Formats: sequence, C-alpha cells, structure tokens
Amino acid sequence: MSLKQGYMIVDIGTGNVRVAMVGAEGEILDMQRDNVVYKEEEGCSEALSFDPEILWSQILHLTKKVLQSAKGVEIRAITASSQREGIVLMDEEGKALIGLPNHDHRGRQWEDTVQNKNRVYELVGRYPTSLFSALKLRGIKEKSPAIYEKIDKILSISDWAQYMFSGVMGYEHSQASETLLYDVAETRWSEELCGIFGVDQRILPDLHHSGTLLGNILPEQSELLDLPSNITVIVGGADTQLAIKSTQPITGDIVIVSGTTTPIIKVIEKYQLDPKQRTWTGRHIEKGALVLEANAGVTGLNYQRVKEIFYPNEGYEVIEKELKNANGHQCIASLGSLLANEPKPLIRGGFIFNAPVSHQLTRSSFVQAVLWDIACSIKENYEVLCEVEPYERDYVWVCGGGFQSPTFTQYVANLINKRVMIRNNFSQASVVGGALVCRESLGDEGQFGTEVKEFYPETQVDLHNAYKEWKNLRTGLSRLYSREVEE
Repeated sequence: MSLKQGYMIVDIGTGNVRVAMVGAEGEILDMQRDNVVYKEEEGCSEALSFDPEILWSQILHLTKKVLQSAKGVEIRAITASSQREGIVLMDEEGKALIGLPNHDHRGRQWEDTVQNKNRVYELVGRYPTSLFSALKLRGIKEKSPAIYEKIDKILSISDWAQYMFSGVMGYEHSQASETLLYDVAETRWSEELCGIFGVDQRILPDLHHSGTLLGNILPEQSELLDLPSNITVIVGGADTQLAIKSTQPITGDIVIVSGTTTPIIKVIEKYQLDPKQRTWTGRHIEKGALVLEANAGVTGLNYQRVKEIFYPNEGYEVIEKELKNANGHQCIASLGSLLANEPKPLIRGGFIFNAPVSHQLTRSSFVQAVLWDIACSIKENYEVLCEVEPYERDYVWVCGGGFQSPTFTQYVANLINKRVMIRNNFSQASVVGGALVCRESLGDEGQFGTEVKEFYPETQVDLHNAYKEWKNLRTGLSRLYSREVEE
C-alpha cells in the first residue's frame, strides 16, 4: 500500500506560529500552533523583538507533534511562510542575533529624515515608514550599535526558517519588496536605495524566486526530527502572497485576504503606481507577476478581541446564529481600520448607538458592528484600488479566517456589488498556498482545492443607511481627535 503524500508548511504570522501537514490535494491533515513571544524593548514601547532561538524551539516542537499525528504520510517537501516586513539579523557565523517583527516600529523617529520620499515610492511602490525593514535597521543602528556591528546578513522570517532547515541563505522576491531596499520593477537589490537608507548592500543575500529548490534538509535536522534525509526544502514567501496563491487567481483578478490585517489586492503584470501614493505595489510569488494593494490595516484582531469580551466561551457558530436574528444595525463602530483615501490613521475608535439604550441592543449588535466596520473599510479601499486600476470582472476571490463568517462575507458581496468566490481551506490560506508552491515546484499532478463556494450580492433595505451612518461616524471621530491633537 502506497503512503499518502504531503507537504510540511511552517507559517510564522504576527500572532502565532503554525506547522501544518497538507495533503497532495490541498487538504490539511494536521496543524499545530503556538503564540509567538515578543519582547518590548526597555524605554521604547514601539520597539518589539523576538528571540529566534525560542521561535526555532517552538517550530521544532510543533513539527514533532505534527509528525506524530500525521504518521504514514510521505513528506515530499518543506517550505515556509511568514509575516511581511519582519526580519532576522544574522552574524557572520550564521547565527541569529535578533528577530524584528512587522509591528516593530523602533525606526519611527527617523521617518522624517528619509530623503526624496517620492523617489523611494517610485522604486519600491510604497511610501517609506517604520513598518518596513530599512527603518527597523536604522533603529538598530542608532539604539543598538553593538548588534548592528555584528550584522552579516538579513533574512525575512520565512527565509530564516528555510535556512534553519536547509543551511542555505537567500531572500525571496515578495519578501524583498517589503524592505525599501529592493527595486520592485527591476527585481533586484538597489544600490540607490541602500544609499538613501545607509545600508551596506553586502548584508543583503542572493534573491530567490518562490518555488526554488534550496536543497535537502540538513543532516542534524533530519536526525532530530527523524525525517528522511532526501526531503527537499523549497522557497515559500510572504504570507499574503501565499494566501493569494491559494485562491488560484488569474492575472487581473482581485483577491481580498481577511486576517489580522486585510489587504485588498489585484494581481497585475506591469509595474503600476498610484500618483497619489495611496497603494502599494510589490512582487507576487509568481514569476513576472506583481500585486497592487490597498490595505485596511488591523481588522481581524479587532473582531477577535470583541469576541473574547462578548463571547468568551462560545464558538463562532453561536455568533452567526445570533447575527441571523439581528434587528437591523442597532450599533455602528469605527475601530481604527485604515482607509487609503485618508491622510492620517484614526487614532481613537468606538461604538455608537441610540440613546437611551434600546432593549434591542444585544451582544451580537457589537459583533455585527465590528464586522460591518471591516466590510465598509474593505469597500473604501476596494474603490481606491479600482480607481488606480479599473476592475470590470463580476467577481472577487476571498480567503483568510475572517471569511469564516457567512454574515461578513455577505456584507462584502453586498457592499462591493460583486460575486464573492471562496475555496475550501480558505481559512488557512497561506498554509495552503505554501503547499501549492511545493506541489508545482516538484511537478506533482492531480486535483488541488477545486471546490468553490459563491456569495451573490443581495439588495438590502438598510444597506445605504448603515453605510452612511458608518461614514458619518468615521468622519466625526477623525475630526474630533484631529482637533484634540492640534489643541
């Protein structure tokens, strides 16, 4: 009897690290997870880091658990996915010095020192902020010179994980797009950008395309995990781009990824910039393809935290049942999601409802308000994306954990007036995308994730009024807190 075949995916997100075994047809055979541990630097709440040794120990522990659960599976390959903008700094002996996650903003105070920001946008397709790797490096240089002097190479977090399995360093193109040191149109490290940010180009490793075979698993990892020595380690990429791949779009499609943040992305062939600098343009994991992006920022995290308050012991199915009985929009929320058209982010948020408090207001009203806030933010960013790159197709693809809510998915279909298409295993999109990369790289054949569910836009009586209320709340909060800052 032949063994079932599968691929092992390490996925390092903002909140947790996951190791999954995915079958050859895209089914998740087992997945284990743990929280990523972050450290706040003393005296600077915006400076966050993680210890790569601790993270690697977690990966090994989770891998052993997956292998124990998925006995009888022949592992064809290993790959990695990770949060964008995060990096690991390496010394000349190949050891990790420190890990900097995407939400590390230690370089924020040097944002205003960046020269010729318009030229930077032309080359990297995004306005330079402390979110991106080059300014994280500036923060290390200024505040932690002892670490900075030891840097020999920098790696994205997924490339670091692949290095730990294979012993081969490299930087994948979609991840390189997030560094501010990479010429997106020319697909190469940029001497000009390195000069602007004061980075020695020698610390940038060779660029690798997603799907590149790095080599076999290292003997020590093979022995430690009791894995065959001929298992191939394959380059994965950024979690957003791998999530996009899981939907199996064609060029010109729009894909919405609802996770901790919510990117709204169009897959394009030619380098395209927004004259108003509201969008990002980066490399896709597919050779020759790019992604044009508007991002609603932190969204899924809002939903998760509100669930913990109002539904701490109930599952999502209970929420959906109560949402079905909702009597209109009793509550409207604006909780800090990003809108591409707004020059400044909303620094305060809140809920608003009729006074005195109505008997119709329930706990599900607050969850409904959060989902509506996210859906409205998607609509706003979707419209900016379509302004930059017109979109005539009657559908969009969606994936990510946020779309586990049919109510939310229907809100999105209604607001953007498009058919919403969703594949099975959509909630673990970056993991499934990683498996698809392995499968294509190895030339494996057969069906993969063919089941598709569709949501069609519906006309709802209160849709316009609820959207108008959300817009008014957003505008009011923005004016109120902008005035507070000025005073």
